[in-house]
Amino acid sequence: MNDLSRYSRQIVLREIGVNGQQLLRDSSALVIGVGGLGAAASLYLAAAGIGRLLLCDRDRVELSNLQRQVIYRQADVGRAKIEAAARHLAELNPQCAVQTLAGPLAPQALAQAVGEVDIVLDCSDNFPTRGAVNAACVAARKPLVSGAAIRFEGQLAVFDLARGGACYACLYPQAGEAQETCEEAGVLGPAVGVVGSLQALAAIKHLLGIGRDAGKLQLWDALHMRWRTLNIPRDPQCPVCGHG
Repeated sequence: MNDLSRYSRQIVLREIGVNGQQLLRDSSALVIGVGGLGAAASLYLAAAGIGRLLLCDRDRVELSNLQRQVIYRQADVGRAKIEAAARHLAELNPQCAVQTLAGPLAPQALAQAVGEVDIVLDCSDNFPTRGAVNAACVAARKPLVSGAAIRFEGQLAVFDLARGGACYACLYPQAGEAQETCEEAGVLGPAVGVVGSLQALAAIKHLLGIGRDAGKLQLWDALHMRWRTLNIPRDPQCPVCGHG
């Protein structure tokens, strides 16, 4: 492995070591949405030495994004997010191979992208996309790290059917089009960054086999710095992963 000094601070961790670092280099992740969540998540994944990152987004960088989407710069305004993000990630770590997918993905293209990676991070901001990504992960039996943040609130969940866990639809069976947006409700930039960073952390732990995060919903009140952890039971009648 070239440039061991780049990863020396995590290689010295007993849970990672040289073998774990090689495992990360041999791993791949799909990041759906390179906004506030995906910006932080992709930066930390690339910095940690993930071998291949697939980025999917359909938007262009807007001035209002810069308050929380820390991967972008003023000069990126007007550019496609996936192109700007890929360039900055390459500057951060040229050892990480970054590929881009212009969204929204048709079901077949989404299924193919999910099937090509080891783990999927849902950093999107709407329920239809979350539902489609979850269904693709269930079909491919791929682990899914889901994050969300709005106002001063954040949530994180890891779904892994291969280990007998629930899926996103078990938790949100009635998820529909109506939802609050950051534009309407507001969001504090660091709150989004924390959740995105935690998505990267959960993905790295899962790839290394050192995480026990699947099947739990983490709820964070950033205003009062409080966490709650809830178990997510699998629904046998779930229309996506059950017998319903």
